[in-house]
Amino acid sequence: MSALILTYQLKDGVSPADFETWVQTIDHPAMRGLARVRSFDTYRVTGRLIGEGAPGVHYVELFDVPDLAGFASEDMASETVQAVMGQFMGFAEAPDFYIAERL
Repeated sequence: MSALILTYQLKDGVSPADFETWVQTIDHPAMRGLARVRSFDTYRVTGRLIGEGAPGVHYVELFDVPDLAGFASEDMASETVQAVMGQFMGFAEAPDFYIAERL
């Protein structure tokens, strides 16, 4: 089983309230509706547990994807994911996409 982890900041001028409304009304329903996505959650980063200064990211997303190969080869190319990703890239500044495996 694999996880996809996204970290990102919002682009200058993007309202967190507008972005979070989009996440709840467009992003979550679309991505959670994919057969290969077991779960998908978005987290607003509010601070650091250890250390000082502002966090380096504004948001973290966690996807539980049991079939990563199918997700990458089929779901990523689907109209649904392409439409959501196009909108997402209008909000997010230089997102990092990570593939992780549970130990």
